[in-house]
Parts: sequence; structure tokens; C-alpha cells
Amino acid sequence: MRIGHGYDSHRFAEGRRLILGGIEIPAERGLDGHSDADAVAHAVTDALLGAAGLGDIGRHFPPGDPQWKDADSIKLLAHAVHLLEARNHQVVNVDVTVVAEAPRIGPHARAMQERLAVVMGISPEHVSVKGKSNEGMGWVGRGEGIAVWAVALIDSVEDLSVVTKGHRDGGAS
Repeated sequence: MRIGHGYDSHRFAEGRRLILGGIEIPAERGLDGHSDADAVAHAVTDALLGAAGLGDIGRHFPPGDPQWKDADSIKLLAHAVHLLEARNHQVVNVDVTVVAEAPRIGPHARAMQERLAVVMGISPEHVSVKGKSNEGMGWVGRGEGIAVWAVALIDSVEDLSVVTKGHRDGGAS
């Protein structure tokens, strides 16, 4: 078993949709970034890559590369899961903490858990998403952006047929 830690943060930007954990959340502003700026998917991707010793999200999806402009971050997460599978690893569980003053994460946490679980091929009960406030402190507290921490546990598998494949292409069916 191996553990990885991921972090991502993005500042808010006008005229962008807010995508977190592959779910569009109703909000006045979205997050600024080269891709869709899904800070939850980015932190989880970083945690998985780190657990497998594969570097970070920027190594695999450089932010200056035009092919990743406005990319669906759930597809980036799906690619990271494929990289793990190629090395005989599977995701065991993921724990995510979203720090934001707004929007409230709680009402959207279950939908994020389910979306992330499908991509990682695990049960939603093995994905935790929770929201925390920064109590008005710092850049997050001033409402300038969102920060996300993720921890992932992966395990080696002898036979990849035991890994539930699901819809790891980002959930498209």
C-alpha cells in the first residue's frame, strides 16, 4: 500500500464556470486556470500520481501546453488512474478537503464523491469530500479563491481483472 498527498489552489475569475470534482456548481464566479480549473480533480490527480511515484500533474499535463487548454480535468484524473493500472496499482480510497468561504461544499459533496468514484473505479463510500471555511483568514478567507487538499491510498494488485473498470474515460457513456 502507498499513500499520496495532493494540493491545488486557484483564484476566482469572472466569466468562468465553477467545476469541482467533475460537478458544475452554481456560482457567480468560476476558477481561473489553463484547464477547466477543477481544483478537486487536480488535487486528487496529484495525490494518485504521488502515491505511485509518478511525479505531479504539471509533469503529465503541463499548463503551458495548448492541448490542455480548457481540458476536462476529470479526463486528466482518468488518465492518472490508467497510469496506476499500468503499474498494477488500484485506488483504495481518497479523502478530499475543500477550503472555501463560498460556495458551500456540503450540498455538492455527495455528487462529487459519486463522480470521482466512477472515474477511479471505486465505491463512492471510499471517497470523502468535505468543505471547510478558512474563518475569514488569508486569501481564501477573503474569497479570492479555493484551496484543496487530497490524500489517496493505493494498493498493488496481482491481477488487474480484479479492478472494477467502470467508466474511467471521464464517465461518458
